[in-house]
Amino acid sequence: MSKNILYKLYETLFKLLLLVIIASSCTNEESNNEKKPNFLIMLADDMGYGDPACYGGVSQTPNLNSLAEKGKRFTDFYAAAPNCSPSRAGLLTGRAPSMVGIYSYRPPNHPMHLRSNEITIAEILKNHGYQNSIFGKWHLGCLPQDSVLNHPQPDEQGFDYFFATENNAQPSHLNPVNFVKNGEPLGEIKGYSCQIIAGEAISWLENHYKEEEPFFMYLPFHEPHAKVASPPELVEKYNQYPPKDAEYLANIENLDLAIGQIIDYLKKKNIFNNTFILFASDNGSYRKASNGNLKAVKSYLYDGGIRVPGIIHWSALNNKSNNTIHEPAGLVDILPTICDILKIDPPDDKIMDGTSILNLIKGENFNRENPLFWFFYRTSPEIAVRTGNFMIMGKDNDTIPRTHQFAARDMNYIKNMDIKKYELYDLSDDISQSNNIFETHPDSNKYKKIVNDKLEEIQTQGYKWENLPLLENKRRILKTEFNKY
Repeated sequence: MSKNILYKLYETLFKLLLLVIIASSCTNEESNNEKKPNFLIMLADDMGYGDPACYGGVSQTPNLNSLAEKGKRFTDFYAAAPNCSPSRAGLLTGRAPSMVGIYSYRPPNHPMHLRSNEITIAEILKNHGYQNSIFGKWHLGCLPQDSVLNHPQPDEQGFDYFFATENNAQPSHLNPVNFVKNGEPLGEIKGYSCQIIAGEAISWLENHYKEEEPFFMYLPFHEPHAKVASPPELVEKYNQYPPKDAEYLANIENLDLAIGQIIDYLKKKNIFNNTFILFASDNGSYRKASNGNLKAVKSYLYDGGIRVPGIIHWSALNNKSNNTIHEPAGLVDILPTICDILKIDPPDDKIMDGTSILNLIKGENFNRENPLFWFFYRTSPEIAVRTGNFMIMGKDNDTIPRTHQFAARDMNYIKNMDIKKYELYDLSDDISQSNNIFETHPDSNKYKKIVNDKLEEIQTQGYKWENLPLLENKRRILKTEFNKY
């Protein structure tokens, strides 16, 4: 073979090798620069398990129905607590509210708050290049800043932009007066709260969102928490019901319309498919009729107080099958799930009470090592643990008057209470928790140990507040069992 032919052969081989290297480099670059998903969490306030149409509700909720139909609808999704502030703390930290020290709702001017050493979803994502914003109900500290309380503000806990209220929309959902934008009170804003929030969220995406950076958007709506206010034209659609019910049902539909505006915007901007969407509620409804066949209402640890609608939509999932998920999951699972999606570790100095449900929503093998559990000192039973299909509950039978606000005596009680009676329910065939099988179940001692150990964990590891208000002259509420219905 001549030198000329050999030279040309070597030249050809070199070019082929170069092309392979370039192609490999491009593939690796594309893989390394794979676009991170956006995260959108939408939280209703006091929405019951049976409120959305896709859960059997009367209100028209086409946007939630569509997310459920094309995504994953959970039949056994749980709030982190039976009322507002603790549940929000559990969602944002992936930790049980009792462990972070949020034992009940936070009233105005109260020292209890989400402490700065707790790590939120927003703080984790901020460290990984995310733009973070919150629009809605904060309820984890004073807002705006109070020089006496000096609580961390949303922008100190990972949110670059916040448009929020400290607690509920005041005086109602109509024309609220208590929104704060990045620390500055805004005064009265015309319109309905959910529509205002949707408009502000879309405006933020329009003006602040940078396409080269992913976003985390947290929308804790005020609806349908009382005081309820709904557009008259929507109320009229439900005029076959009593006026208060019609107002409430219209409130659910108005919330769904606001959610639809946000989804439509994401689709218009071609970012819907790359957005992980969660919709849930912070706890069960105060209306028994809104909780379907579940026992009890908001503030109780029976499923009516803690089992809520739960929908996840993300186009990266295989949404063609297994759209309905019966495995228990909850708000405390969201932080570890987000970390799992991004292949990052949760805070290594914090014990996660939640478990990543990424495998679950992907239809793969899922194992929960730490069971879901709840604690609430103001009602009885005081503690509940979900293990498989069983809910084991512990009761102290304490009838000492409690304050609606968290007080010094309450903290002492939490650290020293005992369980004196037990309830066990098989939720696979007793969704209404009407048949307590504790005395007859062969594994009662096993379940008794599970709930006793969990209470000991709460008492020894849960944060203890000092210098709480005494409120001795306000002890009017007797702690009783739920027996109204």
